[in-house]
Amino acid sequence: MDNSEITELSWDDFDEMRDPRDENNEFDHVVESTLRRRGFLCGTLAFGSGAAVFGSGLFTPIAAENSQASFEFEPIDIATDFDVHVPKGYQWKTLVRYGDPLFEKGEGAYGEDGLVAPEMAEFVFGENTDGMETFDVAGKTILTINSEYANPKINLPEASEGLAQTESEASLLKHIQGVTVLEVAQNGEGYQVVLDSPYNRRIHHETPMTMSGPVAGSELVKTAADPMGKAPIGTMNNCGSGKTLWGTYLTCEENFNGYFGATTEHEPTIGELRYGIGGESRYGYELFEERFDITKEPNEPHRHGWITEIDPVDPNSTPIKHSSLGRFKHENAEMTQAADGRVVVYMGDDERGEFIYRYVSNGIYTEGGSTEGLLSDGQLYVAKFNDDLTGEWLALTPESIGMSLEEILVFARIAGSKVGATTMDRPEWIAANPLKPEVYCALTNNKNRGVKPNAGGDDTSVNGPNPRESNHYGQIIRWTPKDEDHGAHTFTWDLYIMAGNPNVYENEYAGSENVTQGNMFNSPDGMAFDSKGQLWIQTDGDYKNEGDFEGMGNNQMLVGNTETGEIARFMTVPYGAEVTGLSWSLDKKVAFVGVQHPGGSWPDGKGKPRSSVIQIWREDGKVIG
Repeated sequence: MDNSEITELSWDDFDEMRDPRDENNEFDHVVESTLRRRGFLCGTLAFGSGAAVFGSGLFTPIAAENSQASFEFEPIDIATDFDVHVPKGYQWKTLVRYGDPLFEKGEGAYGEDGLVAPEMAEFVFGENTDGMETFDVAGKTILTINSEYANPKINLPEASEGLAQTESEASLLKHIQGVTVLEVAQNGEGYQVVLDSPYNRRIHHETPMTMSGPVAGSELVKTAADPMGKAPIGTMNNCGSGKTLWGTYLTCEENFNGYFGATTEHEPTIGELRYGIGGESRYGYELFEERFDITKEPNEPHRHGWITEIDPVDPNSTPIKHSSLGRFKHENAEMTQAADGRVVVYMGDDERGEFIYRYVSNGIYTEGGSTEGLLSDGQLYVAKFNDDLTGEWLALTPESIGMSLEEILVFARIAGSKVGATTMDRPEWIAANPLKPEVYCALTNNKNRGVKPNAGGDDTSVNGPNPRESNHYGQIIRWTPKDEDHGAHTFTWDLYIMAGNPNVYENEYAGSENVTQGNMFNSPDGMAFDSKGQLWIQTDGDYKNEGDFEGMGNNQMLVGNTETGEIARFMTVPYGAEVTGLSWSLDKKVAFVGVQHPGGSWPDGKGKPRSSVIQIWREDGKVIG
């Protein structure tokens, strides 16, 4: 397989290519028998006509009449076209597209051929929008938005055949990814970008960074260009996001492994194998710059895969990579507080069979007080979910694992395996309920559940929170910390929803009771709570609308009532796209939503498709979030 074919792979398929473990799938038996054999439901699993009905506290109770009366909109049907759809009484329009200018200098940078000149990339909005957050800066609305990855076959000239052929083309790919900070303002017809705002800036693969925590200065992150090991360059594959209690942005480096390759024959180390590093990269950066060549700079990948903090208020500030939060494929970072004021950050590692983590600071946060050390001095934990609906946070320490602290943080996956953390079905976004002490995590899917181990060789048989083999629909898990304290070391858990298809199945693949023919979906990904305590769920799944996915249509955004278990479809995106990122205007009357890798020629109706952020509002002007 050559590089042009590699760029066509999804990130999941790229990891599968890098990890060709033997499959040992004995899927002749159905999951029903597997669940009953394990017995963790104590015989409480029953199958009804068209839907699975679950009891004994494993699933959210459903209201006696699932009327969806709690939602202030009429749920919409699926869509299979190349457009965005929202409920009656709502409107939408594009806010910003890939290649749109942030500065007057960037006007016209996106040409009629759908290309951006490499020297103009820093002055335009980035490609493949993902996580985003809104900030109030003296009454001004500042959005900070991730650009997860590039599409070389779209972003480069056709003659390049989907692979950078020159250093200049590689530079373009490096600069259209990363993070965009931009000011937006009302213009009488919705929000628009404020050109040349002093807050506007691009942060990309070439932006100088600094590193905090125990790994800063470690031998594991020293390179020829940075012999002190404290000044990494660039942030990459910025997936989900987070917001600190003190008003800064957390961008999450996910599939960083795909940016590094080997120009000569290379035998991967254990650490490289666990993180999927080796061979060819997705973009061929290693052909033009030695820092992306693991045969020349084996420590460079250790400088990526972190939570990176950005100050959206100060355009001259240097982003900080926080090593205390661990290195893995970060989906997002959900920050809250323990009862005693310590900072708590929940994080998922988005790969099949990987783990859920929690960081707890040693220091206490007080509004207006010093934040020094709150993300660099603390303890990293990994989650263990028991089949009896209880769980615990296992501390990752040198004493419990036999690794140095620096090794634990750089190779957090290996540390998690050593303490027996629970393998999960791709932990994606985590969202903490603002109205009560409970936390939700989207487990998007895992075709390898019960089929083969994860990259570390850990057992991935079905378990309590991951109860289906070859899970291609996904589920959302919820946990409540002991004594309603996010700093507690134990918790109880259940499943808010198990996605499925009642049109196709009459067993557990039909989904939990709150899945109906009118709201079914697959692969929950992004999640966020609004000010009313409603859970907004975004999907990144199969949109073929056939076979196991018949009746699901394009990817969508739904709204869930976490008290009743009701879920209703609010939005659908164009064929080929996923829904990525959600934030609200300062007055909560407008929702900003990302539409990533759309198909066709959306949103312009001509030329190449362009990832975009759209804005959605109610026609009556009332609060939406």
